[in-house]
Amino acid sequence: MTLLKYKKLLFVILILGLVSCSSPWDDKGDNGDANLNETLNEAISSTPETTEFGKLLTQTGYDKILAGSKTYTVFVPTNEALKAVSTTILNNPEALKKFVENHIALTSYSSVRNTNEERIKMLSDKYLTFEGSALIGDATITTPNHYTANGVYHIINKALAPKLNIWEYINTQTGTSAMSNYLLSLKEFSIYNADAIAKSTAVPGFLADSLSNSYLKNVYNLNNEKNSYTLFLMENDGFDAEVTKMKDYLIKPSNNPAVDSTAIYSKYFTVRDMAFPKAYTKDELPAALTSRFGVEFDVDKTQIVGEPIVLSNGIIYIMKKVEVKLEKRLVTTIIQGEKNNGGYYGVRSRILYRDKKGPANPLYPDGLYNDIMVELPNLAKFSLFYQANDMFSTKYKIYWRAINDRTANLFEQQLAIGGKIDQAATGFPLVNITKTFPIVIVPLNNYEEVEIGEFEYTTAGSSGLISLIGGTKSTSALTLDYLKFVPVVKIKN
Repeated sequence: MTLLKYKKLLFVILILGLVSCSSPWDDKGDNGDANLNETLNEAISSTPETTEFGKLLTQTGYDKILAGSKTYTVFVPTNEALKAVSTTILNNPEALKKFVENHIALTSYSSVRNTNEERIKMLSDKYLTFEGSALIGDATITTPNHYTANGVYHIINKALAPKLNIWEYINTQTGTSAMSNYLLSLKEFSIYNADAIAKSTAVPGFLADSLSNSYLKNVYNLNNEKNSYTLFLMENDGFDAEVTKMKDYLIKPSNNPAVDSTAIYSKYFTVRDMAFPKAYTKDELPAALTSRFGVEFDVDKTQIVGEPIVLSNGIIYIMKKVEVKLEKRLVTTIIQGEKNNGGYYGVRSRILYRDKKGPANPLYPDGLYNDIMVELPNLAKFSLFYQANDMFSTKYKIYWRAINDRTANLFEQQLAIGGKIDQAATGFPLVNITKTFPIVIVPLNNYEEVEIGEFEYTTAGSSGLISLIGGTKSTSALTLDYLKFVPVVKIKN
């Protein structure tokens, strides 16, 4: 092929490239959209079936914003749909502004999308779910994709008044719902020490609860508009019954006679299992749910009172009761061997933190695990220290999985609970130990759990010091994959 032919071919390719790279906005113009020379405000205000919303844009100052250069999407209710809007909104300038903002999103959202469901942030700071090509929130798009010079608008059959979020709804239940009252009280009461620190540093404002309320901080932030949740809000009798069941297991002494710590913590360990990080419609509710804390219960739909309360960030079900078996509520505590709290008695260089693979089991389906080993301690009673929170006031059966896969030499160790570390001690530093379990020899290549014994906590909360102690010889190695504390349900007389 000659050079001239190459040049002609290159010219044709360039022309085709320029044609194929035309703007999607230009494509809309080629399709005859008459609004492409108008701004969103002009187009909405001049469309016969949306003129009333155009008036609201002018009334709130959003006519100027939608006449600007930024790109927006507007979901525009018809004139007929606006007739159903409460005068409480229309006659309140602040509420009206929020109402208008709840129909406008920054950037362009076409009804032709790659995702079936998308949560869109509106200018009101609320999120609406754009589902399929025709649903936005609880409104239906009747005529989609009206393109303009600075965005797109969709005409909808229902106004999108801002909904309360779950936390805002709970605030409206003050004085009538015992569970709501308790959730709100955790703005003042700190379940954990870290909560008190958060309260002291929180800046006042509408997000202050999100940063300092012990429930929002430790369970789920039900004040967060971006995510979706389901909350089971129990009526008073059902709530009180579940709290009463927990009181024997959350005995907490208090220095203040006016504060019933046992009741406060019993309520917390009841309500923490009532929230889930997904908005389940009634048809989607599974037969059983498991909370983020490992508590499983059956979902009894016959206990639902009335219709689900659909809110801006999820759904609330008012429940007569949510019965959770004590066997499920009293979750097992697992302490990973490699998660020692930084404390040890011996030389740090002797401690090995290992990534290993062994036989598959329910805890490690792929057989992969991490553990800790001190194979050459060079010190009698080499010790590793642990601690756990959220222990119940009940008896525990204690197990460990300790794997000696290195040598047939002596691996011997024992568990101790309670006491404290005496920093001034010249030898073994533990004093005032509450209970020491017998020394156990760890056999070679045993991957099964071993029962160590029982221990009863008379008060709930911290486990106190838990120590893994090596044998009495300087050559006695020690190892730990995990400790398992299994709570025992008390037998009522």
